[in-house]
Amino acid sequence: MTEVTLCLWYNGDAEEAARFYAETFPDSSLGKMQPAPADFPGGKQGDPLVVQFTVLGIPCIGLNGGPIFRPNEAFSFVVSTKDQAETDRYWNAIVNNGGKESACGWCKDKWGISWQITPKVLTDAMSAGGETARRAFEAMMPMQKIDVAAIERAVRGV
Repeated sequence: MTEVTLCLWYNGDAEEAARFYAETFPDSSLGKMQPAPADFPGGKQGDPLVVQFTVLGIPCIGLNGGPIFRPNEAFSFVVSTKDQAETDRYWNAIVNNGGKESACGWCKDKWGISWQITPKVLTDAMSAGGETARRAFEAMMPMQKIDVAAIERAVRGV
């Protein structure tokens, strides 16, 4: 069987990021670290080069590749939440740990990785299509963190 692992680029702080993810999200853990076998741009022999970790059941490696590349919004983790409390918990964990708020349920952690903290009520409304999707979409557009009650009202046409 072929295995797929996401490789995320960090500037020397992959272990810190992996620890944060493991502490914040269920089904997440920190794995092995591999030291650099020689000096490299952005690091020295023996520095952590590759950090294995799992985020929400997704196998990842953090590559401490230095400052050459930066993450951007072209890649994001989409976290489906069941209610406002869960939405708030993940959003606040990311933003209050040096992250930044963005629009429509997106935020970025302090390492530059983008996250979509998306309540199931929103994805269900969008999947319904038609007028329900339009109302949910219009309600979502001015939001940063998603307000579940506002999406529910929009779905009901209130």
